[in-house]
Amino acid sequence: MHRHPLALLSSLYAAQGLPFGFFTLALPVLMREAGWSLTAIGLLQLLALPWLLKFLWAPWVDHRGQRRTWLLCLQGGSVAAALLLAALDLPPASQGLLAAVLVFNLLAATQDIVTDGLAVRLLAARERGLANAIQVGAYRLGMILGGGGLLWLWARSEGRVVFLVMAALLALSSWPVWRLREPARAVPFNTDVAPQAEAALHPALSARQLALGWWHRALAPGMLTFAALVFCFRFGDQMVSSLITPFVSDQGASKETIALMKGAVGSGASLAGALLGGVLMVRVNRRTAMLGTGLGQALTFGLYIAVALGWGGMPLLWWATVAEGVVGTMATVALFSLMMDASDPEHGGTDFTLLASVVVGVGALGGIAGGVVGDTLGYVWAFGAGSVLSALGCVALVTWLDRRPTHARLAQAWR
Repeated sequence: MHRHPLALLSSLYAAQGLPFGFFTLALPVLMREAGWSLTAIGLLQLLALPWLLKFLWAPWVDHRGQRRTWLLCLQGGSVAAALLLAALDLPPASQGLLAAVLVFNLLAATQDIVTDGLAVRLLAARERGLANAIQVGAYRLGMILGGGGLLWLWARSEGRVVFLVMAALLALSSWPVWRLREPARAVPFNTDVAPQAEAALHPALSARQLALGWWHRALAPGMLTFAALVFCFRFGDQMVSSLITPFVSDQGASKETIALMKGAVGSGASLAGALLGGVLMVRVNRRTAMLGTGLGQALTFGLYIAVALGWGGMPLLWWATVAEGVVGTMATVALFSLMMDASDPEHGGTDFTLLASVVVGVGALGGIAGGVVGDTLGYVWAFGAGSVLSALGCVALVTWLDRRPTHARLAQAWR
């Protein structure tokens, strides 16, 4: 075991968010300045396909090799990719940079499988709310540093410097992995062996058995229904979130202003939201947390609607950044805690990965839908549609789970 599992998990989740934040927060600003349409920027979500498809190789990663080896190789690959980008010094609208987005997403998505499995196995059930707060908070911090901090650096230097700094931060985040000692493996798919006999049987697992592992878990009772509820809860939120950065840019904000808004202010708001979300999950049941944060998140989107209508201007955008950062992060903590409740502890990495892939898929589809509606009807209609769908999705999830909880584990935590 790791002597400080929370520090380990924090560094790993932050490492995932760092490049992802740059490519989802900073890159859209650079693309918009280069003349890309909102629809084209929305289609960049397709480069996040590894996050959507990672469930396909999750059983293999979950049950083959050593976690420490996986993590060091994946982190090392990310550092090497950042150094290569620094050496090439590509312009922001180049095909090479877009290919790099795909590579970073593949490495980070695979690292996430290992990290989620560690989170399930390293922490006791009573620590779940804190674990999800760390998961969301550290990832959001990495995203904000990668998006806001590196965008600010790009505005004051050049791409080569940005990617050198990214490589250094990724290398630093790998330090806690060197001290990791392997926790016990979960029981393999479709076997009834005792944990102490698992090590002997583990090499006999075929590629076919591991390839079908995700399918076996997807068909577990209640899993598909719960995945559909997660989709409904997140779709409207993702429509709005995908448009926020281009919207701020279109309001005339400079790269430095956007970096400060999404960096210092957004980072502080997200960290506060993660902390409050963790406290909330300890003090109330899952139903109260999901209903309160879900509807609260939909209400915060009204601030962006107001600015799009010409009310409030940049001052209101700053308040919207704070409100969305706090309440949106609290909603994510609540949702991820619910997802962990629905995950079988014996297959924690695979189950959570399946549900996380749904979250990423919603992000891609919501981003595309938001871009299309924004280009066709304007920001007001896009933000309005996203807000309504976000509220309806929250109500749908709560209503369904009130009547038919999908898992016994979830039913116990729900009320």
